[in-house]
Amino acid sequence: MLALIALGAIIVPRSLLPSTFLAIVPLAAFLTICAAGEALVIMSRGIDLSIPAVITLSSTAILGISAGRDAALFPAIVGALLFAMLVGAANGILVALFRLNALIVTLAVGAITSGATLWYRDALPAEARVPPLMAEWGDARLLGFNLSVWVAAALVVGLSVVLRKTPVGRRFCAAGANPRAAWVAGVNISACEFAAYVTAGLFYGIAGILLSAFIRNPTLRVGEPYLLAPIAAAVLGGTAISGGVGSMIAVSGAALFLTQLGQMLKMLGLSSALQYIIEGVAIASGMALPGIDLQRTWLMLNRLSNR
Repeated sequence: MLALIALGAIIVPRSLLPSTFLAIVPLAAFLTICAAGEALVIMSRGIDLSIPAVITLSSTAILGISAGRDAALFPAIVGALLFAMLVGAANGILVALFRLNALIVTLAVGAITSGATLWYRDALPAEARVPPLMAEWGDARLLGFNLSVWVAAALVVGLSVVLRKTPVGRRFCAAGANPRAAWVAGVNISACEFAAYVTAGLFYGIAGILLSAFIRNPTLRVGEPYLLAPIAAAVLGGTAISGGVGSMIAVSGAALFLTQLGQMLKMLGLSSALQYIIEGVAIASGMALPGIDLQRTWLMLNRLSNR
């Protein structure tokens, strides 16, 4: 992140202006919430590709249940979160209990969810909007930052405390790091996996609600940017694909890094093709850095220079 800021100061100084930063921070917050949910699933040795479908479902539920009325806002939020958790529960049951492939399961469940959302959205007016109170909340700021940033920060801090400081969190990490040893120690592996998918669904639902408040008129494409970006942020933030290891603080930093990188590339006016290539190289490089043995590399360079 520091290297990106230094590079931005040289080639795109306006990307570091306070106004620009405040404009992209909410986008980083949405990605952080989704990446935190994805990180939980990866820590349990799974993967979740149903994120776009869940975000679109929760945002559509807000529009349908509230019908644009402030009086129905609370039931709409509760309904959106329940639907999101139900999708997570479906993923968890098929993966944790029936031991099906997580990649195929989450793709299938996401497709079913998208179909149901499309069917429901067709019955709503094309100009459907969130309630005025929710729209005001989406624009509200605290200490200069959009409220979604504070929600993301609270979720990250709370999840970090649970994972690192509570018996439940430590059992969850143990189940992902070494399922056999954790099972011998009495940890319910299936329950940990199921809880990861349900909690992830809750996080995706929260992101969908915040996005709806931010853009006011969410469409069926509102979840599209969150298919692979949360996985990239989770892995770039050090979440181990082998399970058990992950830091939500690092994941939030990776989400901010990816958001800032995307903003810089857009401000440079590069084509979409070049943007994808540069973002891919940056992600791959960031993932490769932790695996480099600096001492061995230094010795190898010394030997080459001596020769």
